[in-house]
Amino acid sequence: MLTLLAGVLLAVLPQSAPSAQSAQSNRAELRAALQAHLDELVADGRPPGISAGLVLSDGSELALAAGLADRAAKTPLAPTDRLCAGSTGKTFVAATVLQLVQARELALDAFASDFLGEEPWFARLPNADELTVERLLRHRTGLERYEFQPEFARDLVAQPERVWKPAELLSYACDKKPLFPAGEGFAYSDTNYIVLGLIVERVTGKPLYDEVRRRFLAPLALATVAPQDGRTIAGLVHGYAGASDPLGLPDEVIGADGRFVINPQFEWAGGGFVTTGGDLARWARALYGGDVLGAETRALMLAGTDAPELGRGMRYGLGVELWPSGAVGHSGFFPGYLTEMRWWAEPGMAVAVQVNTSDARAVGKSLGRLCEELRDVALQHAAAAAPAGAPR
Repeated sequence: MLTLLAGVLLAVLPQSAPSAQSAQSNRAELRAALQAHLDELVADGRPPGISAGLVLSDGSELALAAGLADRAAKTPLAPTDRLCAGSTGKTFVAATVLQLVQARELALDAFASDFLGEEPWFARLPNADELTVERLLRHRTGLERYEFQPEFARDLVAQPERVWKPAELLSYACDKKPLFPAGEGFAYSDTNYIVLGLIVERVTGKPLYDEVRRRFLAPLALATVAPQDGRTIAGLVHGYAGASDPLGLPDEVIGADGRFVINPQFEWAGGGFVTTGGDLARWARALYGGDVLGAETRALMLAGTDAPELGRGMRYGLGVELWPSGAVGHSGFFPGYLTEMRWWAEPGMAVAVQVNTSDARAVGKSLGRLCEELRDVALQHAAAAAPAGAPR
């Protein structure tokens, strides 16, 4: 009778949670599967190295790397090695602006002229009187990209020691014909975010980088994220620009002396950070799925408008790219480096990848596709590891 009762109880009671040892084994298997995927990508040596990070639906984190940090020295790339993050850095600037909006210290419909109108160069900006904070965030100002003006590229390469001031960067976009009336089109332009960086500094009275550190880097313990503020950056791996860099840089963007061949400090509010895949995925989770912003402000950020320049079906919000697939995040380019950061609200997962080449052809696939592949590896592993009868 007792044996029969015990059997009945075992049949009706819920199964116990997987043991700690089982969970640890599952995590090791997932890491091995992800690592194999990354190793395959760099097997032919064309993309030198890749840094990747995932934050899974349960909040657990993984940071991985494959390939080389330095081709000549054959130094392996480590998960803690830093790479230039390019325009994914705009998300830190946008989040700072949106926190100021949330605190009612700034308004989306405020005009840039309210803060910068007395600057001698301001009136020379195209559409100067129609530049609002929201239009700047959305790249709907009609301002050209200062960084791809031929004269800027020439001066950048010719003066590698120059420390660029924001007003000097903006001067390359001054006195141009607007691309379109403000608010009536989309044209991605770092110029917009240089203006936003100056507005942040006027409103807060603090340097932009200090505000980003105080608001995000320190509280979230994003220890590998740092300003791209000089020719020598601790922990930065070698980057390779390929044969056709748009700024005219050589393939090896870091010289034998360990210094950048230009001063990458110029990027500032247009990107301006070095990161790792691991910390970038953690930032994506915090920004799009955490409490960096309140729900109402996050909804404003994620309300996109058409951005055909970025691809079919693409939309752009307040400092965020929105893909037709439902992913949100941002892409990044800086000579020698490419970055992709994505978040999926369903299943609640973030993936970020960085490669130390800006020659997209060398990677063999888009980094967005790679993010999706890593996500799918994690989801398939979770489904396979789920107890029998558990929802999948």
